[in-house]
Amino acid sequence: MMRILHSLPRTHKLLLLPVATMVTVLGAHKIVSTLEDSRYEHDTTQTDTLLVPLEPNISPGVPSLALDRDPVSEAIDVASRAVDATREHVPLSQLTASEVVDIDFIDAAQAGRDAVVSATDTPATSPLSPSDDSTRHIDDAARHIAVVLGTVASGMLASDKRLMADATSYEDISEDELELFDEGPIILEEEIAANEPFVPEWRTYTVQSGDTFTALAQDRFGMGYREVMALLDKMPEPELLTRWNVGKRFEYQLDAEGKLAALRIMSNPRDGYLVKRDADNTEISTIERAGEATQRMFAGTVSGSFARSAQATGLTSAEVAELSQVLEKKLDFRRDTRRGDRFEVLVESDIIDGQSLDPRILAVKYDGSRMDLTLLRNPQDNQFYTPDGVSLDPSFNRYPFDGQYRISSPFNPQRHHPVTGRISPHKGTDFAMPVGTAVKAPANGRVEKVGNHPAAGRYIVIRHDNGYKTRYLHLSKPLVSRGDRVTMGERIALSGNTGRSTGPHLHYEVLVNNNQVNAMKVALPEGGSLSGEALASFKHQTEPVLAALESGQTGTVVASTQPSDGEDGDEDDES
Repeated sequence: MMRILHSLPRTHKLLLLPVATMVTVLGAHKIVSTLEDSRYEHDTTQTDTLLVPLEPNISPGVPSLALDRDPVSEAIDVASRAVDATREHVPLSQLTASEVVDIDFIDAAQAGRDAVVSATDTPATSPLSPSDDSTRHIDDAARHIAVVLGTVASGMLASDKRLMADATSYEDISEDELELFDEGPIILEEEIAANEPFVPEWRTYTVQSGDTFTALAQDRFGMGYREVMALLDKMPEPELLTRWNVGKRFEYQLDAEGKLAALRIMSNPRDGYLVKRDADNTEISTIERAGEATQRMFAGTVSGSFARSAQATGLTSAEVAELSQVLEKKLDFRRDTRRGDRFEVLVESDIIDGQSLDPRILAVKYDGSRMDLTLLRNPQDNQFYTPDGVSLDPSFNRYPFDGQYRISSPFNPQRHHPVTGRISPHKGTDFAMPVGTAVKAPANGRVEKVGNHPAAGRYIVIRHDNGYKTRYLHLSKPLVSRGDRVTMGERIALSGNTGRSTGPHLHYEVLVNNNQVNAMKVALPEGGSLSGEALASFKHQTEPVLAALESGQTGTVVASTQPSDGEDGDEDDES
Protein backbone atom coordinates (compact mmCIF):
# COMPACT_ATOMS: atom_id res chain seq x y z
CA MET A 1 0.00 0.00 0.00
CA MET A 2 2.91 2.32 0.72
CA ARG A 3 4.24 1.70 -2.76
CA ILE A 4 0.87 2.60 -4.23
CA LEU A 5 0.78 5.87 -2.30
CA HIS A 6 4.36 6.69 -3.24
CA SER A 7 3.66 6.23 -6.95
CA LEU A 8 0.75 8.69 -6.89
CA PRO A 9 1.19 12.39 -7.69
CA ARG A 10 2.00 14.64 -4.79
CA THR A 11 -1.45 16.25 -4.71
CA HIS A 12 -3.12 12.81 -4.56
CA LYS A 13 -0.89 11.88 -1.66
CA LEU A 14 -2.22 14.85 0.23
CA LEU A 15 -5.82 13.81 -0.38
CA LEU A 16 -5.35 10.07 0.40
CA LEU A 17 -3.17 10.37 3.50
CA PRO A 18 -6.01 11.12 5.99
CA VAL A 19 -8.16 8.34 4.49
CA ALA A 20 -5.37 5.75 4.59
CA THR A 21 -4.38 6.71 8.11
CA MET A 22 -7.95 6.58 9.40
CA VAL A 23 -8.66 3.22 7.76
CA THR A 24 -5.44 1.69 9.03
CA VAL A 25 -5.74 2.91 12.62
CA LEU A 26 -9.45 2.28 13.06
CA GLY A 27 -9.31 -1.03 11.23
CA ALA A 28 -6.47 -2.32 13.33
CA HIS A 29 -8.17 -1.12 16.50
CA LYS A 30 -11.47 -2.77 15.63
CA ILE A 31 -9.93 -6.06 14.62
CA VAL A 32 -7.86 -6.31 17.79
CA SER A 33 -10.87 -5.35 19.91
CA THR A 34 -12.98 -7.98 18.20
CA LEU A 35 -10.37 -10.67 18.74
CA GLU A 36 -10.05 -9.79 22.40
CA ASP A 37 -13.82 -9.86 22.84
CA SER A 38 -14.08 -13.20 21.06
CA ARG A 39 -11.31 -14.64 23.24
CA TYR A 40 -13.29 -14.10 26.42
CA GLU A 41 -16.88 -14.32 25.22
CA HIS A 42 -16.81 -17.39 22.97
CA ASP A 43 -15.47 -20.82 23.00
CA THR A 44 -12.18 -20.82 21.15
CA THR A 45 -12.67 -24.41 20.13
CA GLN A 46 -15.27 -23.43 17.58
CA THR A 47 -14.45 -23.05 13.95
CA ASP A 48 -13.08 -19.73 12.66
CA THR A 49 -14.68 -20.06 9.28
CA LEU A 50 -17.33 -17.49 8.29
CA LEU A 51 -19.83 -18.23 5.56
CA VAL A 52 -20.50 -15.02 3.53
CA PRO A 53 -23.27 -15.05 0.89
CA LEU A 54 -22.07 -13.57 -2.45
CA GLU A 55 -23.57 -12.96 -5.87
CA PRO A 56 -24.47 -16.02 -7.95
CA ASN A 57 -22.07 -15.08 -10.75
CA ILE A 58 -19.03 -14.95 -8.46
CA SER A 59 -16.72 -17.93 -8.45
CA PRO A 60 -15.03 -19.13 -5.27
CA GLY A 61 -11.70 -17.68 -4.42
CA VAL A 62 -10.60 -14.08 -4.01
CA PRO A 63 -13.52 -11.78 -4.88
CA SER A 64 -13.25 -10.40 -8.39
CA LEU A 65 -13.50 -6.69 -9.22
CA ALA A 66 -14.70 -7.27 -12.77
CA LEU A 67 -18.13 -5.96 -11.82
CA ASP A 68 -20.25 -3.00 -12.79
CA ARG A 69 -19.91 -1.63 -9.26
CA ASP A 70 -16.65 -0.69 -7.60
CA PRO A 71 -15.04 -3.61 -5.68
CA VAL A 72 -14.97 -1.99 -2.26
CA SER A 73 -18.67 -1.16 -2.30
CA GLU A 74 -19.50 -4.67 -3.57
CA ALA A 75 -17.49 -6.35 -0.83
CA ILE A 76 -19.03 -4.18 1.85
CA ASP A 77 -22.54 -4.91 0.57
CA VAL A 78 -21.87 -8.67 0.70
CA ALA A 79 -20.68 -8.49 4.26
CA SER A 80 -23.56 -6.22 5.21
CA ARG A 81 -26.14 -8.71 3.92
CA ALA A 82 -24.60 -11.38 6.10
CA VAL A 83 -24.75 -9.15 9.14
CA ASP A 84 -28.36 -8.16 8.40
CA ALA A 85 -29.31 -11.82 8.15
CA THR A 86 -27.79 -12.50 11.57
CA ARG A 87 -29.64 -9.55 13.11
CA GLU A 88 -32.97 -10.72 11.69
CA HIS A 89 -32.33 -14.30 12.95
CA VAL A 90 -32.39 -15.70 9.44
CA PRO A 91 -30.54 -19.03 9.46
CA LEU A 92 -27.37 -18.89 7.49
CA SER A 93 -28.37 -22.24 6.12
CA GLN A 94 -31.08 -20.49 4.13
CA LEU A 95 -28.54 -18.19 2.43
CA THR A 96 -26.90 -19.28 -0.81
CA ALA A 97 -23.21 -19.84 -0.31
CA SER A 98 -21.51 -18.30 -3.31
CA GLU A 99 -18.09 -18.21 -1.77
CA VAL A 100 -16.34 -19.27 1.44
CA VAL A 101 -13.91 -16.77 2.92
CA ASP A 102 -11.53 -18.32 5.42
CA ILE A 103 -10.69 -15.90 8.24
CA ASP A 104 -7.83 -17.22 10.26
CA PHE A 105 -7.70 -15.05 13.38
CA ILE A 106 -4.89 -15.77 15.85
CA ASP A 107 -3.49 -18.75 17.61
CA ALA A 108 -5.46 -17.87 20.73
CA ALA A 109 -8.64 -18.74 18.87
CA GLN A 110 -7.49 -22.39 18.88
CA ALA A 111 -9.25 -23.22 15.64
CA GLY A 112 -8.79 -26.77 14.60
CA ARG A 113 -8.22 -27.66 11.04
CA ASP A 114 -11.02 -30.18 11.20
CA ALA A 115 -13.49 -27.47 12.16
CA VAL A 116 -13.12 -25.64 8.88
CA VAL A 117 -16.16 -25.94 6.68
CA SER A 118 -15.40 -26.51 3.06
CA ALA A 119 -17.35 -25.19 0.18
CA THR A 120 -18.87 -28.62 -0.41
CA ASP A 121 -20.43 -28.91 3.01
CA THR A 122 -24.17 -28.59 3.17
CA PRO A 123 -25.65 -25.59 4.94
CA ALA A 124 -27.41 -27.90 7.42
CA THR A 125 -24.10 -29.18 8.82
CA SER A 126 -22.51 -25.80 9.08
CA PRO A 127 -21.07 -25.14 12.54
CA LEU A 128 -22.15 -21.49 12.18
CA SER A 129 -25.79 -22.33 11.93
CA PRO A 130 -28.00 -20.36 14.33
CA SER A 131 -28.80 -23.65 16.03
CA ASP A 132 -25.21 -23.74 17.16
CA ASP A 133 -25.00 -21.94 20.50
CA SER A 134 -21.33 -21.26 20.00
CA THR A 135 -21.78 -19.18 16.84
CA ARG A 136 -18.97 -16.66 16.54
CA HIS A 137 -20.03 -12.95 16.54
CA ILE A 138 -17.98 -10.24 14.74
CA ASP A 139 -18.68 -6.48 15.17
CA ASP A 140 -20.32 -4.87 12.09
CA ALA A 141 -17.87 -1.98 11.76
CA ALA A 142 -14.88 -4.28 12.17
CA ARG A 143 -16.20 -6.57 9.45
CA HIS A 144 -16.60 -3.65 7.03
CA ILE A 145 -13.11 -2.32 7.71
CA ALA A 146 -11.62 -5.78 7.40
CA VAL A 147 -13.23 -6.23 4.01
CA VAL A 148 -11.84 -2.86 2.85
CA LEU A 149 -8.34 -3.60 4.11
CA GLY A 150 -8.42 -7.04 2.58
CA THR A 151 -9.55 -5.69 -0.72
CA VAL A 152 -6.77 -3.09 -0.92
CA ALA A 153 -4.05 -5.40 0.40
CA SER A 154 -4.91 -8.24 -2.00
CA GLY A 155 -4.58 -6.06 -5.08
CA MET A 156 -8.27 -6.12 -5.89
CA LEU A 157 -8.15 -2.53 -7.21
CA ALA A 158 -7.17 -4.01 -10.56
CA SER A 159 -10.15 -4.64 -12.81
CA ASP A 160 -8.62 -7.75 -14.30
CA LYS A 161 -6.88 -10.71 -12.63
CA ARG A 162 -4.35 -10.94 -15.43
CA LEU A 163 -3.37 -7.32 -14.84
CA MET A 164 -2.98 -8.09 -11.13
CA ALA A 165 -0.66 -10.94 -11.93
CA ASP A 166 1.60 -8.64 -14.01
CA ALA A 167 1.36 -5.58 -11.77
CA THR A 168 4.68 -4.09 -10.62
CA SER A 169 6.27 -0.75 -9.59
CA TYR A 170 7.91 1.53 -12.13
CA GLU A 171 11.22 1.34 -10.27
CA ASP A 172 12.75 0.12 -7.03
CA ILE A 173 12.24 2.40 -4.04
CA SER A 174 14.81 2.67 -1.30
CA GLU A 175 14.07 3.19 2.36
CA ASP A 176 15.10 6.84 2.11
CA GLU A 177 12.58 7.35 -0.66
CA LEU A 178 9.69 6.14 1.44
CA GLU A 179 9.26 9.57 2.98
CA LEU A 180 5.98 10.72 1.51
CA PHE A 181 6.16 14.42 2.24
CA ASP A 182 9.84 15.27 2.25
CA GLU A 183 9.16 18.39 0.09
CA GLY A 184 7.41 20.19 2.92
CA PRO A 185 3.82 21.34 3.29
CA ILE A 186 1.78 21.91 0.11
CA ILE A 187 -0.15 25.14 -0.44
CA LEU A 188 -1.99 24.75 -3.73
CA GLU A 189 -2.68 28.47 -4.25
CA GLU A 190 1.01 29.34 -3.89
CA GLU A 191 2.13 26.54 -6.23
CA ILE A 192 -0.35 27.64 -8.92
CA ALA A 193 0.74 31.28 -8.59
CA ALA A 194 4.41 30.29 -8.75
CA ASN A 195 3.89 28.46 -12.04
CA GLU A 196 2.10 31.36 -13.72
CA PRO A 197 4.43 33.69 -15.79
CA PHE A 198 4.48 37.37 -14.78
CA VAL A 199 2.75 39.58 -17.34
CA PRO A 200 3.11 43.35 -16.76
CA GLU A 201 -0.03 45.44 -17.15
CA TRP A 202 -0.36 48.95 -18.56
CA ARG A 203 -1.47 51.44 -15.94
CA THR A 204 -2.53 55.06 -16.40
CA TYR A 205 -1.44 57.95 -14.20
CA THR A 206 -2.98 61.43 -14.18
CA VAL A 207 -0.69 64.26 -13.06
CA GLN A 208 -1.80 65.89 -9.83
CA SER A 209 -0.94 69.30 -8.44
CA GLY A 210 2.62 69.32 -7.09
CA ASP A 211 3.73 66.16 -8.93
CA THR A 212 7.28 65.95 -10.28
CA PHE A 213 8.66 63.09 -12.33
CA THR A 214 11.73 62.76 -10.11
CA ALA A 215 9.68 62.21 -6.96
CA LEU A 216 7.13 60.02 -8.71
CA ALA A 217 9.83 57.82 -10.26
CA GLN A 218 11.45 57.19 -6.88
CA ASP A 219 8.22 56.64 -4.94
CA ARG A 220 6.12 54.72 -7.48
CA PHE A 221 8.53 53.38 -10.11
CA GLY A 222 11.35 52.11 -7.87
CA MET A 223 13.99 54.25 -9.62
CA GLY A 224 17.02 55.85 -8.04
CA TYR A 225 18.01 59.47 -8.57
CA ARG A 226 20.80 58.56 -11.00
CA GLU A 227 18.45 56.40 -13.04
CA VAL A 228 16.00 59.29 -13.30
CA MET A 229 18.72 61.69 -14.47
CA ALA A 230 20.02 59.15 -17.01
CA LEU A 231 16.50 58.75 -18.42
CA LEU A 232 16.00 62.51 -18.73
CA ASP A 233 19.33 62.79 -20.58
CA LYS A 234 18.20 60.21 -23.13
CA MET A 235 14.74 61.70 -23.73
CA PRO A 236 14.55 63.65 -27.05
CA GLU A 237 12.06 66.01 -25.38
CA PRO A 238 12.89 65.98 -21.65
CA GLU A 239 10.35 68.75 -21.03
CA LEU A 240 7.64 66.11 -21.45
CA LEU A 241 8.78 64.77 -18.07
CA THR A 242 9.94 67.98 -16.42
CA ARG A 243 7.17 70.41 -17.40
CA TRP A 244 3.91 68.78 -16.42
CA ASN A 245 0.46 70.26 -16.50
CA VAL A 246 -2.18 69.09 -14.06
CA GLY A 247 -4.41 66.54 -15.78
CA LYS A 248 -1.78 65.27 -18.22
CA ARG A 249 -1.97 61.50 -18.57
CA PHE A 250 0.67 58.89 -19.36
CA GLU A 251 0.92 55.10 -19.17
CA TYR A 252 3.51 52.88 -17.52
CA GLN A 253 4.37 49.24 -16.71
CA LEU A 254 6.13 47.78 -13.67
CA ASP A 255 8.18 44.58 -13.68
CA ALA A 256 7.88 41.73 -11.17
CA GLU A 257 10.05 43.65 -8.70
CA GLY A 258 7.92 46.79 -8.90
CA LYS A 259 10.40 48.81 -10.99
CA LEU A 260 9.61 50.81 -14.12
CA ALA A 261 9.65 48.53 -17.18
CA ALA A 262 7.99 50.76 -19.80
CA LEU A 263 6.68 54.32 -20.10
CA ARG A 264 4.44 55.73 -22.84
CA ILE A 265 3.97 59.49 -23.02
CA MET A 266 2.58 61.65 -25.85
CA SER A 267 3.66 65.17 -26.79
CA ASN A 268 0.43 65.56 -28.81
CA PRO A 269 -2.39 63.24 -29.88
CA ARG A 270 -0.29 62.01 -32.82
CA ASP A 271 3.34 61.93 -31.65
CA GLY A 272 4.99 60.58 -28.52
CA TYR A 273 7.70 58.32 -27.08
CA LEU A 274 7.91 54.76 -25.75
CA VAL A 275 10.55 54.07 -23.09
CA LYS A 276 11.57 50.45 -22.38
CA ARG A 277 13.88 49.64 -19.46
CA ASP A 278 15.59 46.52 -18.16
CA ALA A 279 18.49 45.85 -15.84
CA ASP A 280 21.08 46.62 -18.51
CA ASN A 281 19.67 49.13 -20.96
CA THR A 282 17.08 51.82 -21.68
CA GLU A 283 15.60 52.14 -25.18
CA ILE A 284 13.50 55.06 -26.42
CA SER A 285 11.46 54.89 -29.63
CA THR A 286 9.02 57.29 -31.25
CA ILE A 287 5.26 56.78 -31.46
CA GLU A 288 3.29 57.93 -34.50
CA ARG A 289 -0.44 57.39 -34.24
CA ALA A 290 -2.46 57.25 -37.44
CA GLY A 291 -5.79 59.01 -37.23
CA GLU A 292 -9.03 58.24 -39.03
CA ALA A 293 -9.39 60.43 -42.11
CA THR A 294 -12.70 62.33 -41.97
CA GLN A 295 -14.16 64.70 -44.54
CA ARG A 296 -16.23 67.73 -43.61
CA MET A 297 -18.17 70.04 -45.90
CA PHE A 298 -18.46 73.77 -45.14
CA ALA A 299 -20.75 76.07 -47.11
CA GLY A 300 -21.24 79.80 -46.74
CA THR A 301 -22.15 83.10 -48.36
CA VAL A 302 -19.89 86.13 -48.68
CA SER A 303 -21.02 88.91 -46.36
CA GLY A 304 -18.34 91.47 -45.65
CA SER A 305 -14.78 90.23 -46.01
CA PHE A 306 -14.20 86.78 -47.42
CA ALA A 307 -12.04 85.73 -44.47
CA ARG A 308 -14.73 86.57 -41.90
CA SER A 309 -17.41 84.90 -44.01
CA ALA A 310 -15.31 81.73 -44.30
CA GLN A 311 -14.60 81.64 -40.56
CA ALA A 312 -18.32 82.02 -39.82
CA THR A 313 -18.94 78.60 -41.43
CA GLY A 314 -16.90 76.90 -38.70
CA LEU A 315 -13.55 76.74 -40.45
CA THR A 316 -10.56 77.22 -38.15
CA SER A 317 -8.10 80.08 -38.59
CA ALA A 318 -5.55 77.70 -40.13
CA GLU A 319 -8.12 76.35 -42.58
CA VAL A 320 -9.22 79.88 -43.57
CA ALA A 321 -5.60 80.86 -44.18
CA GLU A 322 -5.02 77.85 -46.45
CA LEU A 323 -8.28 78.54 -48.30
CA SER A 324 -7.26 82.15 -48.92
CA GLN A 325 -3.84 81.08 -50.25
CA VAL A 326 -5.52 78.64 -52.65
CA LEU A 327 -8.07 81.13 -54.02
CA GLU A 328 -5.87 84.22 -54.20
CA LYS A 329 -3.93 82.68 -57.06
CA LYS A 330 -7.02 83.12 -59.26
CA LEU A 331 -9.33 85.34 -57.24
CA ASP A 332 -8.72 88.97 -56.29
CA PHE A 333 -10.60 89.40 -52.99
CA ARG A 334 -10.77 93.19 -53.37
CA ARG A 335 -12.21 93.25 -56.89
CA ASP A 336 -13.75 89.85 -57.62
CA THR A 337 -15.81 89.10 -54.48
CA ARG A 338 -19.36 90.43 -54.06
CA ARG A 339 -21.97 90.18 -51.34
CA GLY A 340 -24.10 87.07 -51.88
CA ASP A 341 -21.38 85.02 -53.63
CA ARG A 342 -21.56 81.41 -52.43
CA PHE A 343 -18.71 79.02 -51.75
CA GLU A 344 -18.23 75.43 -50.61
CA VAL A 345 -15.10 73.92 -49.09
CA LEU A 346 -14.34 70.20 -48.60
CA VAL A 347 -11.80 69.68 -45.81
CA GLU A 348 -10.16 66.40 -44.77
CA SER A 349 -8.48 65.94 -41.40
CA ASP A 350 -7.29 63.12 -39.14
CA ILE A 351 -9.39 62.46 -36.05
CA ILE A 352 -7.45 61.19 -33.01
CA ASP A 353 -9.11 61.05 -29.59
CA GLY A 354 -11.84 63.33 -30.86
CA GLN A 355 -9.41 66.02 -32.06
CA SER A 356 -9.07 67.21 -35.66
CA LEU A 357 -5.42 67.22 -36.77
CA ASP A 358 -3.60 68.24 -39.96
CA PRO A 359 -6.56 69.71 -41.87
CA ARG A 360 -6.12 69.89 -45.64
CA ILE A 361 -8.43 71.35 -48.25
CA LEU A 362 -9.45 68.82 -50.88
CA ALA A 363 -11.70 70.96 -53.06
CA VAL A 364 -13.16 74.47 -53.37
CA LYS A 365 -16.14 75.69 -55.36
CA TYR A 366 -16.80 79.42 -55.70
CA ASP A 367 -19.98 80.72 -57.38
CA GLY A 368 -19.62 84.47 -57.75
CA SER A 369 -21.19 87.28 -59.72
CA ARG A 370 -17.85 87.94 -61.42
CA MET A 371 -16.16 84.55 -61.37
CA ASP A 372 -16.97 80.85 -61.06
CA LEU A 373 -14.11 78.66 -59.94
CA THR A 374 -13.70 74.97 -59.02
CA LEU A 375 -10.37 73.67 -57.75
CA LEU A 376 -9.32 70.13 -56.80
CA ARG A 377 -6.20 68.92 -54.98
CA ASN A 378 -4.11 66.41 -56.93
CA PRO A 379 -3.04 63.58 -54.57
CA GLN A 380 0.09 63.00 -56.64
CA ASP A 381 1.76 66.40 -56.11
CA ASN A 382 -0.62 68.15 -53.63
CA GLN A 383 -1.11 70.97 -56.13
CA PHE A 384 -4.51 72.39 -57.13
CA TYR A 385 -5.94 72.01 -60.63
CA THR A 386 -9.22 72.71 -62.35
CA PRO A 387 -11.38 69.63 -63.08
CA ASP A 388 -9.81 69.61 -66.57
CA GLY A 389 -6.29 69.35 -65.13
CA VAL A 390 -5.19 72.98 -65.65
CA SER A 391 -2.64 73.95 -63.00
CA LEU A 392 -3.54 76.68 -60.57
CA ASP A 393 0.02 77.42 -59.59
CA PRO A 394 1.90 79.72 -61.98
CA SER A 395 5.44 78.94 -62.94
CA PHE A 396 6.39 82.39 -61.63
CA ASN A 397 5.03 84.08 -58.48
CA ARG A 398 4.19 87.77 -58.53
CA TYR A 399 5.66 88.49 -55.08
CA PRO A 400 8.97 87.15 -53.67
CA PHE A 401 7.64 86.83 -50.10
CA ASP A 402 4.68 85.65 -48.06
CA GLY A 403 2.13 88.05 -46.68
CA GLN A 404 1.34 91.63 -47.70
CA TYR A 405 3.68 94.61 -47.48
CA ARG A 406 3.15 98.21 -48.54
CA ILE A 407 4.79 99.43 -51.74
CA SER A 408 6.91 102.37 -50.60
CA SER A 409 8.19 103.23 -54.09
CA PRO A 410 6.71 101.73 -57.32
CA PHE A 411 8.37 101.09 -60.64
CA ASN A 412 8.66 104.56 -62.31
CA PRO A 413 11.01 105.48 -65.19
CA GLN A 414 10.26 109.24 -64.58
CA ARG A 415 10.74 109.29 -60.84
CA HIS A 416 12.40 112.30 -59.24
CA HIS A 417 15.27 111.38 -56.97
CA PRO A 418 14.25 111.95 -53.31
CA VAL A 419 17.62 113.63 -52.46
CA THR A 420 18.80 115.46 -55.59
CA GLY A 421 15.36 116.21 -57.04
CA ARG A 422 16.51 115.26 -60.50
CA ILE A 423 14.75 112.69 -62.69
CA SER A 424 16.19 109.36 -61.69
CA PRO A 425 14.28 106.35 -63.03
CA HIS A 426 13.29 103.77 -60.41
CA LYS A 427 13.52 100.45 -62.25
CA GLY A 428 12.31 98.24 -59.44
CA THR A 429 9.57 97.98 -56.81
CA ASP A 430 10.31 98.83 -53.17
CA PHE A 431 8.41 97.06 -50.37
CA ALA A 432 8.62 98.51 -46.87
CA MET A 433 9.25 95.61 -44.50
CA PRO A 434 11.10 94.97 -41.23
CA VAL A 435 14.74 93.93 -41.29
CA GLY A 436 15.01 90.13 -41.32
CA THR A 437 11.86 89.37 -43.35
CA ALA A 438 12.28 86.18 -45.39
CA VAL A 439 12.74 86.70 -49.14
CA LYS A 440 11.73 83.72 -51.33
CA ALA A 441 12.52 82.70 -54.89
CA PRO A 442 9.50 83.44 -57.17
CA ALA A 443 10.41 80.55 -59.51
CA ASN A 444 12.93 77.79 -60.10
CA GLY A 445 16.40 78.93 -61.18
CA ARG A 446 20.09 79.22 -60.38
CA VAL A 447 21.92 81.86 -58.36
CA GLU A 448 24.02 83.97 -60.71
CA LYS A 449 25.56 86.56 -58.35
CA VAL A 450 25.88 87.24 -54.62
CA GLY A 451 27.69 90.45 -53.68
CA ASN A 452 27.91 93.73 -51.83
CA HIS A 453 27.68 97.20 -53.49
CA PRO A 454 28.11 100.67 -51.92
CA ALA A 455 24.74 101.81 -53.27
CA ALA A 456 22.79 98.54 -53.59
CA GLY A 457 24.12 97.02 -50.37
CA ARG A 458 24.08 93.25 -50.17
CA TYR A 459 22.34 91.79 -53.23
CA ILE A 460 21.48 88.59 -55.12
CA VAL A 461 20.82 87.90 -58.82
CA ILE A 462 18.96 84.77 -59.97
CA ARG A 463 18.46 83.52 -63.53
CA HIS A 464 15.21 81.51 -63.81
CA ASP A 465 14.42 78.55 -66.01
CA ASN A 466 11.93 80.49 -68.17
CA GLY A 467 14.58 83.07 -69.07
CA TYR A 468 13.50 85.79 -66.62
CA LYS A 469 16.03 87.26 -64.21
CA THR A 470 15.39 88.78 -60.75
CA ARG A 471 17.47 91.05 -58.49
CA TYR A 472 17.18 91.70 -54.73
CA LEU A 473 18.89 94.75 -53.15
CA HIS A 474 19.54 96.18 -49.65
CA LEU A 475 19.55 92.73 -48.03
CA SER A 476 20.76 92.10 -44.50
CA LYS A 477 21.88 88.50 -45.13
CA PRO A 478 22.05 86.26 -48.23
CA LEU A 479 21.09 82.62 -47.56
CA VAL A 480 22.41 81.14 -50.84
CA SER A 481 25.70 81.13 -52.70
CA ARG A 482 26.65 81.63 -56.31
CA GLY A 483 25.83 78.56 -58.42
CA ASP A 484 23.16 77.22 -56.03
CA ARG A 485 20.01 75.72 -57.48
CA VAL A 486 16.81 77.22 -56.00
CA THR A 487 13.16 76.22 -56.28
CA MET A 488 9.96 78.24 -56.17
CA GLY A 489 9.21 79.35 -52.60
CA GLU A 490 12.69 78.60 -51.23
CA ARG A 491 14.18 81.15 -48.79
CA ILE A 492 17.10 82.93 -50.42
CA ALA A 493 17.78 85.98 -48.20
CA LEU A 494 16.64 88.25 -45.35
CA SER A 495 15.57 91.83 -46.07
CA GLY A 496 17.54 94.73 -44.62
CA ASN A 497 18.65 98.35 -44.89
CA THR A 498 22.16 98.12 -46.35
CA GLY A 499 23.68 100.46 -49.00
CA ARG A 500 22.10 103.80 -49.83
CA SER A 501 18.68 103.44 -48.28
CA THR A 502 16.32 105.76 -46.42
CA GLY A 503 14.78 102.88 -44.39
CA PRO A 504 14.31 99.13 -44.14
CA HIS A 505 12.87 97.79 -47.37
CA LEU A 506 13.33 95.29 -50.22
CA HIS A 507 14.18 96.52 -53.71
CA TYR A 508 12.86 93.91 -56.18
CA GLU A 509 13.48 93.86 -59.94
CA VAL A 510 12.31 91.61 -62.80
CA LEU A 511 14.34 91.62 -66.01
CA VAL A 512 13.05 90.26 -69.36
CA ASN A 513 15.74 90.01 -72.02
CA ASN A 514 18.01 91.85 -69.54
CA ASN A 515 15.65 94.87 -69.42
CA GLN A 516 13.93 95.95 -66.19
CA VAL A 517 10.13 95.74 -66.36
CA ASN A 518 7.34 96.52 -63.91
CA ALA A 519 7.24 93.40 -61.72
CA MET A 520 3.63 94.17 -60.72
CA LYS A 521 2.33 94.25 -64.30
CA VAL A 522 4.57 91.98 -66.35
CA ALA A 523 2.86 88.94 -67.84
CA LEU A 524 3.90 85.88 -65.90
CA PRO A 525 4.15 82.45 -67.52
CA GLU A 526 1.29 80.11 -66.64
CA GLY A 527 1.80 76.82 -64.92
CA GLY A 528 1.70 73.54 -66.74
CA SER A 529 -1.33 71.31 -67.23
CA LEU A 530 -1.80 67.59 -66.75
CA SER A 531 -1.96 65.35 -69.80
CA GLY A 532 -1.92 61.70 -70.77
CA GLU A 533 -1.81 59.18 -67.95
CA ALA A 534 -1.31 61.90 -65.33
CA LEU A 535 -4.57 63.57 -66.37
CA ALA A 536 -6.47 60.26 -66.45
CA SER A 537 -5.19 59.35 -62.97
CA PHE A 538 -6.10 62.82 -61.64
CA LYS A 539 -9.67 62.58 -62.91
CA HIS A 540 -10.11 59.07 -61.54
CA GLN A 541 -8.82 59.97 -58.08
CA THR A 542 -10.76 63.23 -57.76
CA GLU A 543 -14.07 61.89 -59.10
CA PRO A 544 -15.50 61.11 -55.60
CA VAL A 545 -14.32 64.48 -54.29
CA LEU A 546 -15.93 66.34 -57.18
CA ALA A 547 -19.18 64.39 -56.68
CA ALA A 548 -19.24 65.30 -52.96
CA LEU A 549 -18.55 68.92 -53.82
CA GLU A 550 -21.37 69.04 -56.35
CA SER A 551 -23.88 67.33 -54.05
CA GLY A 552 -22.80 69.09 -50.88
CA GLN A 553 -22.89 65.78 -48.96
CA THR A 554 -20.00 63.73 -47.61
CA GLY A 555 -21.69 61.70 -44.92
CA THR A 556 -20.31 64.01 -42.24
CA VAL A 557 -21.27 67.38 -40.79
CA VAL A 558 -22.17 70.12 -43.26
CA ALA A 559 -21.85 73.67 -41.93
CA SER A 560 -23.62 76.55 -43.64
CA THR A 561 -24.16 80.23 -42.94
CA GLN A 562 -26.40 82.79 -44.58
CA PRO A 563 -26.10 86.60 -44.35
CA SER A 564 -28.28 87.88 -41.54
CA ASP A 565 -30.70 90.74 -42.05
CA GLY A 566 -29.20 94.14 -41.55
CA GLU A 567 -25.60 92.94 -41.90
CA ASP A 568 -23.55 95.30 -43.96
CA GLY A 569 -21.24 94.01 -46.65
CA ASP A 570 -18.24 95.71 -48.12
CA GLU A 571 -16.99 94.29 -51.38
CA ASP A 572 -13.71 96.16 -51.06
CA ASP A 573 -12.73 94.69 -47.66
CA GLU A 574 -9.42 92.89 -47.71
CA SER A 575 -9.32 89.25 -46.71
